[in-house]
Amino acid sequence: MARIEADDLLPAQRLRDAVSEGRITQIHRGDLHADEGDTFVIDGDEYEIVEVRERRLGELTDEDARAEGSPNLEAYKKRIEEAHDTTWDDDSTAFLHDFEPKN
Repeated sequence: MARIEADDLLPAQRLRDAVSEGRITQIHRGDLHADEGDTFVIDGDEYEIVEVRERRLGELTDEDARAEGSPNLEAYKKRIEEAHDTTWDDDSTAFLHDFEPKN
């Protein structure tokens, strides 16, 4: 278990703000950025990584999209395509980083 930098896992300030506001509780990243048990701090609040696993994008659900701050999976797909200038591929994989407040 290690303390990681929040901006390594959540590179945009809007993501860190959404975590602080409770609107984001997980993030999928193309690479592994943390291990289960690792912690990070945003605005004095500590969060713990409770699950890390590789997933196919085709496995994501509306619930996953909401946990990442989108209203549904279609909106999440559009956001990812625009942010990464790519086309969604259900067979591509990403690492789920699920976290919760530790305080």
